[in-house]
Amino acid sequence: MKISKQTAEHYLWGDNCDGWHLVKNSELSVIHERMPVNTTEVIHYHNKARQFFFILMGVATIQIDGEIITLHPQEGIEVPPLMEHQLRNDSDQDVEFLVISQPNSRDDRINL
Repeated sequence: MKISKQTAEHYLWGDNCDGWHLVKNSELSVIHERMPVNTTEVIHYHNKARQFFFILMGVATIQIDGEIITLHPQEGIEVPPLMEHQLRNDSDQDVEFLVISQPNSRDDRINL
């Protein structure tokens, strides 16, 4: 079945951030997310889920196990289970990205 941001299930998270569920089942999650300027998520990890973040537009900063990495459009990074991480938008424009989790990270997030 064809899906887009316009037809996907939408939700709000954090400080006025958006998410659109493109794939949502127990084995796989694909979410298109948007983070406004100067927003951040809580440092956390997942017990089972492996995640891949892929930047569509804007510049994101991700901290993984204490290391700071800058991601530009068309760049991505994998975060294995049990690895502390935090995505931030320290830039002056919105960041849009895909976050792919396998298995689905629902109920698998431990905030620090």
